[in-house]
Amino acid sequence: MAQERPELPDGYLGEQPKFSDLQLECISHKNPEFELSQDNEVEIKFRAPKSIKTTSNLIQIKPRRRLSIRFGPVSTIDEVIQVRTEKEFPEYVFTQTQGDVVSFVISFPEHGWYKFQIFALGVDDESKSLPNVFNYLIDVKRALKAVYPFPKQYAPWRNGCYLYSPLILNSSSRLHTVNFKTLIPNAKAVAVVAAGEWSQLKKTTGDIWEGTASLDQHRNKNVKVTLNASFGDDDTKFATLLEYIV
Repeated sequence: MAQERPELPDGYLGEQPKFSDLQLECISHKNPEFELSQDNEVEIKFRAPKSIKTTSNLIQIKPRRRLSIRFGPVSTIDEVIQVRTEKEFPEYVFTQTQGDVVSFVISFPEHGWYKFQIFALGVDDESKSLPNVFNYLIDVKRALKAVYPFPKQYAPWRNGCYLYSPLILNSSSRLHTVNFKTLIPNAKAVAVVAAGEWSQLKKTTGDIWEGTASLDQHRNKNVKVTLNASFGDDDTKFATLLEYIV
């Protein structure tokens, strides 16, 4: 059964006050309310001429129902919708940057209504909280494609990094030889680490790093596989950018 459109506060959808301050521009989805009729994945893109730090929140909106049974000459069952519940799915959003384009790759685990909130702040702004800059309401009609969590993103990843592959990596993936390709500005060295085993990536073109890692021995062992980069003169100090679980 199709769910009714959830009610939202006036002014909730679309641009928020800080959006214009940061000179942000919608590239892919200018309408803040849209429908996905055939797919349960989408990529939302913004142009950010100023360097920004950003985060987001994906929230599923579901009605919570209560069944009350009345006993009498004829038993009846009444369905009462009490309130809508909201559940967050941060693991199904992957944020990356290529030049001045910030993209949010989103997978939706079920059909229904979702709120997608974007928060941003200038990279040099030392404020601890990021203000809300744009809100979407998305109606996912079907969720036929299986979805998997994206890698966990650490703070250094949000400094202009972009992942070509692998976007998804888990115990169901092909692990014998995994090809890694990523753009990491200003990195001095990049490596994939799993259970203490290091696989160094090589710099190819510009800030792009590529290489392979053999991870089949870690399958189904709940091992953390991390993408790490060194940015300073000390190439023994690496910051964690992404974290997968196999």
